[in-house]
Amino acid sequence: MKKFFHSLAVALKTVLVLLMVLVIIGSGLLLWLSIDMINGNGDGNNPVAQLLEPLFPQYEPAKTTASATTQPTEPTEPETTEPPTTLPPEPEHVVTRATIAATGDILMHMPVIDTARQSDGSYNFDYIFQYLSEYSWAADYALANLETTLCGNTNGYQYSGYPQFNCPDEIVDGLKNAGFDMLMTANNHSYDTGKTGYFRTIETVRGKGLETIGTTLTPEEPKYALKNINGIYVGMMCYTYEGRPEQYMANRIYLNGIPMHEGGENVINSFLPSNPDPMYTEVAGYIAEMKAQGAEAIVMFIHWGVEYTTTPVQHQTAIAQALCDLGVDVIVGGHPHVVEPVQLLTSNVDPDHKTVCLYSMGNAVSNQRANVMTSQPSGHTEDGVWFTMTFSKYSDGTVYLEDVDLIPTWVDLRTTNGRRYYILPLDGSRMDQWQELFEIGDVTLAAAKRSYDRTMAIVGDGLTQSKQYLADQYELREANYLAAVMELMYAA
Repeated sequence: MKKFFHSLAVALKTVLVLLMVLVIIGSGLLLWLSIDMINGNGDGNNPVAQLLEPLFPQYEPAKTTASATTQPTEPTEPETTEPPTTLPPEPEHVVTRATIAATGDILMHMPVIDTARQSDGSYNFDYIFQYLSEYSWAADYALANLETTLCGNTNGYQYSGYPQFNCPDEIVDGLKNAGFDMLMTANNHSYDTGKTGYFRTIETVRGKGLETIGTTLTPEEPKYALKNINGIYVGMMCYTYEGRPEQYMANRIYLNGIPMHEGGENVINSFLPSNPDPMYTEVAGYIAEMKAQGAEAIVMFIHWGVEYTTTPVQHQTAIAQALCDLGVDVIVGGHPHVVEPVQLLTSNVDPDHKTVCLYSMGNAVSNQRANVMTSQPSGHTEDGVWFTMTFSKYSDGTVYLEDVDLIPTWVDLRTTNGRRYYILPLDGSRMDQWQELFEIGDVTLAAAKRSYDRTMAIVGDGLTQSKQYLADQYELREANYLAAVMELMYAA
C-alpha cells in the first residue's frame, strides 16, 4: 500500500513538471507572436502599433533586424528645434546709375575743316577727339553741340566756316567714332544753308547712326527725347534762341539773320529772349508728356546768352529760374563760345527741388584763337568743358541727381607738321601726366595749365557748392534708409 502511494506521488510530480514546461513554452510562443505582430513586416502597416499609439504616444516599435532584402538604417542625429529667426529688412540702396556727358560747340571754321582733308578729297576728323574719346566712351550717354550745317559740297553751297557754316559729313563720323550718341542741332547756325541744309543735317546725322535733338524732320516728331539709360528714363530737350528783327516778318523765325521757311517754327525748338513765356508753356507740356511716358529725370540743353561774356546775362538767369520752377533737374547752356559759371538753383514752387545750371560749356573745338580774337584776346574762346551729370535709382524706384562734375578742356593748335586741332581734357587728377598723355612740350603744358586755371576760376565755386549739396543729400538718404530699417527691427 505504501508502495502504491509512492508511485502515485511520482506520477503526479511528473505531470506537474510537464504542465509547467508547457506553460513556459506557450508563454514564450505567445510573446514571440506578439512581438512579431508589433514589428510587422517593415511596410509601415502594423495593426498592433496602430492600436497602441493612441494609448502610448511616445511608443516606438523595435527596429527590424536587417535581412537579405532590407538594408540597415544608418543612425541619425537627433533633430534639434531652433527658434525661427527674422532677417532684418534690406535698406533701400542704389540699384543703377546713369552718367550723361556733354561738351560744347563743334564750331567748324574753315581752318579746322581744312586740316581733315585727305589726299583723295575725303575728310577725316577723328584726330580732333583722340584724347577726349577715353571720356566720351566711358560715359553712358554723350552729347555735343553741332554748330554747323551739313549741306554737302553741292546744292549751290560750298564748305564754309564763319559766318555761314557748312561742314563735310565726316565730322559726324569723327564724333561717332569718339563715342558720342547724340548731337544738339538747334542753335543759331542751324539754318546757315537754308531749308536744304537744315533738313539734310538731320538726315545725315541720323543716317550715320547718331541721334539729333532740338530739330525735327516733321512737325509730328516729338520735340524731346526720352532715353532709357541703364534703366533710368531721362527726358531731354534742346532749345535755341531766335532773332526776330522788328523790320522783318513778325511771324517767321530768324536764325543768324536768316528767315526760316514757312512752318519752320514747327520743326525747331526756339524762343525769343525778350518773350520766353511761350517756351515755358511748351516745356511744361513736354515735361508732362515725358513723365506720363515714364521720365524720371529732366535735362534741358539751351543755346542762349551773349557771345564772349563769361557771366550770364539777365535773360539767362531769368530763364534758368523759370526752368527750375518747372521741375528741370539740370540745365546745360551754350552759345557764348566761352565757359560760364555753374549755379545751384532752388525752385520757387517746391523749395525741396534744386536745379544745377551750367550757363555755358564754351567751345569744344574752333579756330577762335586768342591771337585772332580781337574782341576776346584773353584765351577764353580756346576753353571748354566736359560736363557730366549722374543720376541714381534706388531699390524703391526713386531717382535722384547724385552728382555733377566737369573737366576743363582746351583746344591745342599744333603747327609742327601741318595744322592740327586737338581737344585736350584737362583732368586735374592727372595733371602730372598731361605732358606724357598729350605728348606736349613745356610751353604747351604751361598754356594748358593757364586754360585750366581760367576755367576753374569761373566754374569752381558753383561746382563745389553743387557737388557738396548733392553729396550731403546722398548721405542724408543713406542715413534715413538705415534709420527706417532700424526702426522696423526694433518694432519687430
